[in-house]
Amino acid sequence: MLVFWHQEDLRIKENLALSKACLENSNLVPIYILSDKLNLGESSGWWLHRSLESLQNDYAKQGVKLIFRKGNPVKILQEINPEKVFWNKTYSEDEKLVSQELGKKGKAFNGNHLVDIPNFYNKSGKPFMVFTPFYKALLKEIDFAEEQKISIKKGEDIPSDSLKSFGLLPKKKWIKSLEDFWNPGRKGAIERLESFKDETYGLKRDFPAERGTSLLSPHLHFGEVSPIEVWRGTTNEAFQRQLAWREFGTAFITHFPETPNENWQKKFDKFPWEENPTNLKKWQQGQTGYPIIDAGMRQLRKEGWMHNRIRMVVASFLIKDLLIHWKEGADWFWDTLVDADLGNNTLGWQWVAGSGPDAAPFFRIFNPILQGEKFDPEGVYVKTYCPELKNLSPKWIHKPWMAPKESLLESGIMLGETYPYPIVDHKKMREKALAIFKKL
Repeated sequence: MLVFWHQEDLRIKENLALSKACLENSNLVPIYILSDKLNLGESSGWWLHRSLESLQNDYAKQGVKLIFRKGNPVKILQEINPEKVFWNKTYSEDEKLVSQELGKKGKAFNGNHLVDIPNFYNKSGKPFMVFTPFYKALLKEIDFAEEQKISIKKGEDIPSDSLKSFGLLPKKKWIKSLEDFWNPGRKGAIERLESFKDETYGLKRDFPAERGTSLLSPHLHFGEVSPIEVWRGTTNEAFQRQLAWREFGTAFITHFPETPNENWQKKFDKFPWEENPTNLKKWQQGQTGYPIIDAGMRQLRKEGWMHNRIRMVVASFLIKDLLIHWKEGADWFWDTLVDADLGNNTLGWQWVAGSGPDAAPFFRIFNPILQGEKFDPEGVYVKTYCPELKNLSPKWIHKPWMAPKESLLESGIMLGETYPYPIVDHKKMREKALAIFKKL
């Protein structure tokens, strides 16, 4: 019996390891094992359920049964006792253990990434710590080999759990709004890929009201589309650099597995972070009094996603205006993002905090007013997610507390009631953050 082990590659087409398995034996058993070590946020759990549902249907159309099991992957695969197991590499702890236990029975392929991350080093034989050299080296290493045609036939019938038994669908009501914005699965991924206008990406990607980004991140994370497949479909270098940044994030946590919980730059261990549950909650709920921050955090709750420019701005606000540890933000993103990817999430938060490799310096502190005025000049984005401000003029939309009383009255806004006052003074908190950092 040949088993194909799905992990972060929930697709049949453009699946390198699956194509290699079919060349050896098209009578195979596809399996997805929900590892007991898997830590999923609620939004990601919803996506995973829908994506597995889609994959199950895609297999059923070919007369093949997708097997579901829950538990320890090593024990489950040993129990099945196949002649061979094929999979695409994810560099996870589960995968390392499976590879060790199966020995020659296991065959792994690099079908989820552009390069083989654990063996991708600089000329000194060390992990890349700066993105630009990483990117230049990656361009020389990408393998664009054509994938083999996949022809699958039904293999042996083995016991399966039900997808429902995984308990992935969250019970929180706000999760239901995700259904209005996303279509998890291979079909949804291809629709996103084909509708993406990469020729305007460089011009529109920083403006959150434009929807100028690809919206492919959750489809890439769950492997409904492969990064090579996406790379083939674009000639826009700015977009290709974002795909490479995803690889850089994977490399970061692969070579430094402690970093999802620890500062890469150890001097930040001495930073006197503030514990302020009230301000943290206001940030999470989009009630900070800074419209561009609140719009981003409300978009996150409504869509399970946030524009990349706004991710940087809200992260900077949490870390440098509220002086709350970046780990609190990373945990919230992990629970609410449909594209929650450990490498990207960790690298992104440590980049903003200044504690990671090739990070933005700590003294780069985003001004939420100026960021709003520059990237949402008419307030279209803010008004979409903060409808209580919809009648306010662009002049005041990013600083309503500075608006004349007449403007607020005409707009139906009562500060402190219909929309909050700022919870902190940005200028004062910026000075405080810089003074603390200087002491490090």
